[in-house]
Amino acid sequence: MRIPLAQSPDRRHGEPVTRDLTSDPAWTEDDLGRPLPDSSHACSVCLPTWDSIIGYEEGREKILKRMRTGYPRFFKHLTVERLFDNARAEIANDQEQVAIFPTKNSVQRAHRWVEQRAETALRITSYHGLQALVFPEKAKADVNAYWRFSGEVISSRQAQDFLDGKLREGSKSHLIARALAPIYGSAPDHNFVFSSGMAAITAVLRSLPGLAQGKKTLQIEFPYVDGLKVQEHFGNGAVYLNEAEGEPFDEALKRISRGEFAGVFTEAPSNPLLRTADLKKIAEACAMGATPLIVDDSACGPSNIDALPYADVVTGSLTKWISGEGDVMAGMATVAKQSPFAAIFTSHLATESESVSPLYIGDAEVLLSNIKGYPQRMDAINANGSALAEWLSNHPAVASVWHPSITTRENYDLIRRKSGGYGGLLSFTLKNLKKTPAFYDALRLSKGPSFGTNFTLVCPYVMLAHYTELEWAEACGVHPFLIRVSCGQEPIETIIKAFEDALKEA
Repeated sequence: MRIPLAQSPDRRHGEPVTRDLTSDPAWTEDDLGRPLPDSSHACSVCLPTWDSIIGYEEGREKILKRMRTGYPRFFKHLTVERLFDNARAEIANDQEQVAIFPTKNSVQRAHRWVEQRAETALRITSYHGLQALVFPEKAKADVNAYWRFSGEVISSRQAQDFLDGKLREGSKSHLIARALAPIYGSAPDHNFVFSSGMAAITAVLRSLPGLAQGKKTLQIEFPYVDGLKVQEHFGNGAVYLNEAEGEPFDEALKRISRGEFAGVFTEAPSNPLLRTADLKKIAEACAMGATPLIVDDSACGPSNIDALPYADVVTGSLTKWISGEGDVMAGMATVAKQSPFAAIFTSHLATESESVSPLYIGDAEVLLSNIKGYPQRMDAINANGSALAEWLSNHPAVASVWHPSITTRENYDLIRRKSGGYGGLLSFTLKNLKKTPAFYDALRLSKGPSFGTNFTLVCPYVMLAHYTELEWAEACGVHPFLIRVSCGQEPIETIIKAFEDALKEA
C-alpha cells in the first residue's frame, strides 16, 4: 500500500506549523489520520472516533489508507517505509523484505531474535552504509515486533536525511544529558540518551547481572504495555504483581529481599492507572536482596518527581513531557550515584547508548530546542491535570478517576519534588460504559495515542494498547472503555467545557 507523504511542514526546517492544536483541536472525522502535532515528524495521529480506533486495530483498509503517521515504534513512518522500499528494490529478491536498523549491534540482535522466533534464515547486509536485515515474508511480524519492543529504530529525520543525501554523523546526546542533569539532580555522565524510551528500558534490562544467572525480573503495578513485554521477550521472563498492596505485595517484598529476581521494574506513577507503589519499602527489600530497582518516571516526568533516592536506575521517555511538542522520539536512563550497581550500569549503558540505539543528531537538535522551558511548562499542565481530575470526580456520569492527586497519593508524595505537582495524565471511566463511544466521538479535543504534548490529547488507552488481550486487562482492573487524558496548556475552562459538552452524551 502506497500512501502519499504528509504535506505538513516541519517547523524545524524554517516553515511554520499550520495548525495550533491548543486552539483548533483535531477531533472530527475529517481529521482522521492527521499528524499530531501538525509536523512531518509527528509522534501521534488523530483517531477521532470509536469506529476509527477499532478500524485501526483491526487493520481496516478504509482507516489505514488515511493514516499519514503514527507512533514511530508501532507505525512505520512513511519516510521510513520509503527507505525500506528503496533498500528492498536494491538488495532483496521478490520474496524478501528489508528493515533498516540504526547500528551493526542492533541489527545483529534483531537477526538472532527474529531467526529464533520465526525459525527461518535471515541475512544482514549493508545498504549504502546503513545496516539492513533481509528476511522472508513469514518473518515480517517478528521483525516488526523487535522494532516495536526494542525501540531500536531509524527515525523519520534520519530516513529523510539519508534519502536526501544529507545523512549526518556525530552526536549531541551529551548536550541533552547535560541539559537534563539539573532537573534530575544527576551527574551528566550518569545520563544516557537513546533513540526511544523503550530502547533505554531494553538497555537497562540487558545490563542486569542477574540475567546471566537465569533469574526472572519482577514487574510491580499494572505497567505500560511494552514495559512488561520487553521483560518477557528479552529477559528470562517476568513475574507480575498487579497491585503493590496487601499480602501479595508483602510476599513480593520477601522474595525480593531473598534475591530471587534479576531486577525489579515499576513505574512511578503507573500508566494508565496512575498508581504509585511504596518505593521506600521496595528499595529496602532490593537493598537486602542485592537486586537493582528500575523506576520509570514517564507518566509525570522529572520536574514533578524524584525517584533517584530510591532507584538504581530511572528510565524515562523524552518524547513526552520533556519534549512537549510531540515531534521527536527519544529516551534516557539515569544511573543513581549511590547505587551499588552504578559502575556496572554506567559502563554498559554508555556502550548501549553509543553503539546500539543512539539518538540521531537531527533528532537531538530538535529535542534540545524543545527542552527549553520544560519545568515552567509543567506548571500549567499540573494545574490543569489536578483541576480536571477534581471536576471529573464530582461529575454524576463519571464512575472512577485515576490521578496522582487522588490515587495512592501518600506514595506519590514520597517522591514528589517540593516544586512539583501531580502531572497532567489522568484516566477515568463512565458509569454507563456503553455510552463511552458516544462520549468519545463527541469530545472536541485532539484524540490519538501518546501523551505529554502541549495540547490536550485523549484516547481509549486500553483499546489501543491491549486490543488483543482486553479480557486480561479487565481482569487486572483496567476496563476496555477506560479513557486516558493528557492535559495540555489550554485554559482549564476550555478543557472542562469540552468534557462538559461531551459528557451530555453519557
